[in-house]
Amino acid sequence: MRVAVISDIHGNLHALEAVLAAIDGESPDAVWCLGDLVGYGPRPNECCRVVSERADVCLVGNHDLGVLGAIPIHDFSADAAAAVAWTRGTLAPDARAFLSALRSLASVDGQELFHASPRDPVWQYVLGTDAALDALELTSAPLVLVGHSHVPLAFWLDGQGIHGGIASGGTTLDLGDSRWVLNPGSVGQPRDGDPRAAYLMLDLGARSAVFRRVPYAVEVTQRELLGQGLPPVLAERLERGA
Repeated sequence: MRVAVISDIHGNLHALEAVLAAIDGESPDAVWCLGDLVGYGPRPNECCRVVSERADVCLVGNHDLGVLGAIPIHDFSADAAAAVAWTRGTLAPDARAFLSALRSLASVDGQELFHASPRDPVWQYVLGTDAALDALELTSAPLVLVGHSHVPLAFWLDGQGIHGGIASGGTTLDLGDSRWVLNPGSVGQPRDGDPRAAYLMLDLGARSAVFRRVPYAVEVTQRELLGQGLPPVLAERLERGA
């Protein structure tokens, strides 16, 4: 089974459309989304509708929950809180209903999926080997998928211990018999210094994974974001991938 994994779209429709066009060229059997469809970006309703149509599995993220009112707005940074507040007033009933039905974790085809981490599926970042080891100790699946950090990551556990770190675009992995924690990176808000949209292709039968990056019209999303009166820093960081 071949699966495309996406995460952290954050209302960036142009990045999402570019990623899905690239995914279509690879003809996967399924698309899995690890959450945060909204927040930060200017097109939350369209992103929810597209993901609801395209994703076979979808999780809810912390920004999604903030927009739904399930997380207090003061739990977010100032710029993120401003985007959450704007999105709350913009979210359409169908998008709200879709997000409201989602959970922050899932088990699919023997793999375990979390928006953030097994210890805290909503908030905890898995960015280093300690957190990755903790994630593997709390799970039993051969493959654990996480999002939330906006950084593509690959960690593996073998007889020598835990290894890994950032996985740049084009990184190809033989998953073999090791246990892994993988983060596909962010579709709409990359934060690894590469502004291109990110996704992950898995071949569960062949036990392989490839990290992909896709260019998109960053300047169009920036214009839309500023046109909605969202914080300018959210537009500026898109071109830096930071």
